[in-house]
Amino acid sequence: MFTMCRLDDFVPANDPLRPIRLWLNDALIRMDAVFSRMYESDARGGRPSIAPEKLIRALLLEVLYLIRSDGQRSV
Repeated sequence: MFTMCRLDDFVPANDPLRPIRLWLNDALIRMDAVFSRMYESDARGGRPSIAPEKLIRALLLEVLYLIRSDGQRSV
């Protein structure tokens, strides 16, 4: 009835986003202390924010997928 699938099962091994994802993961690990300091005020109250890691990932995907190929560009 249920099957277990990983997202990696659907993404080709040679997809260009795979090395970008590894690079981004490393960068986010290095930035973790900065993010922690930025969002310390959330612990004192107020509305919880969206995790900066998720925002960065979403923005990067948006930028990468909005780059148009030469065939799609209008002259």
